[in-house]
Amino acid sequence: MREFTYTANPGRVVFGEGKIATLAEEVARLGLSRVLMLSTPQQEAQARAVAGALGGTCVGLFGGAAMHTPVAVTELALAVVTETGADGVVAFGGGSTIGLGKAIALRTDLPQIAVPTTYAGSEMTPILGETQGGRKVTQSTSKVLPEVVIYDVTLTLGLPPALSGTSGINAIAHAVEALYAQSRNPIISLIAVEGIRALARALPRIAERPGDVAARSDAQYGAWLCGICLGAVGMALHHKLCHTLGGTFELPHAETHTIVLPHALAYNAPAVPDAMERLRQALDADDAAAALFDLAGAVGAARALRDLGMPEAGIDQAADLALANPYWNPRALDRDGIRKLLKRAWAGEPPQQG
Repeated sequence: MREFTYTANPGRVVFGEGKIATLAEEVARLGLSRVLMLSTPQQEAQARAVAGALGGTCVGLFGGAAMHTPVAVTELALAVVTETGADGVVAFGGGSTIGLGKAIALRTDLPQIAVPTTYAGSEMTPILGETQGGRKVTQSTSKVLPEVVIYDVTLTLGLPPALSGTSGINAIAHAVEALYAQSRNPIISLIAVEGIRALARALPRIAERPGDVAARSDAQYGAWLCGICLGAVGMALHHKLCHTLGGTFELPHAETHTIVLPHALAYNAPAVPDAMERLRQALDADDAAAALFDLAGAVGAARALRDLGMPEAGIDQAADLALANPYWNPRALDRDGIRKLLKRAWAGEPPQQG
């Protein structure tokens, strides 16, 4: 067995149907008395209802969380933190809101409780990506890890099937790269396979029956595991491309991950035979990249970057940016190969090794 180092990230997870009812208990357990609720504008009403159950312990709600965690939005939220005298935050929502909670924690050290309503998995990672001046910069620090994560399947039942699919495939991407990350280890590889398997089986069921509580619970479980993977080991080409595309062209996060993942995996496949064998088992498919492309189709997701608004002229720009300050990758980065990958992803063509 190869040598490895395994570091477990701290954090408390409360998982189960109806567990949002324990929020007040978790706030008290952390010794908090003035928490600020965070959400996106789209989820503000739902977050306000949850905040109401906290009574006077909730001193306000900031409903302006935005995609890719813009620094300007964080500054607005920090002003509200100061005005209210908040001693902690509750991030209610998906990756955008949880990212805002992390950005606040980075600057203030305030404790966080994350209440995910999507399958992104960001709540389990020490990773924060922030956007400023058209560029997304990512860092990893334990300061942004939430102290508590509450997983309640009932909060995901209203998640539209299309968003459920892309959010779940976004989570799968974390586990896929964990299988061949530079700092991979056998514990995380076991978790990655389990997370991928759970999500790959659950997402088509959710697309067919959005109210299927068992499928939703399986997806939430898979997202949790995939988030652990991203939080424990490094990233590679796939995440570099998605961070580049999202920050440069303001493309939606989960949808971008869904489109890019099969192509990035196909690019790396020749260099990671062990990971491809694990993926074959997790996805029950001989061609894992093709299986992920088909999964995106099965959940009704867009499979072309042009459908998200990326201009064709941006392919060369994205290729150049991906090679600037690159993440570690198991296969050497070749500009022509990266450009071909991006062109296929832009056009919505099936992934192709080469």
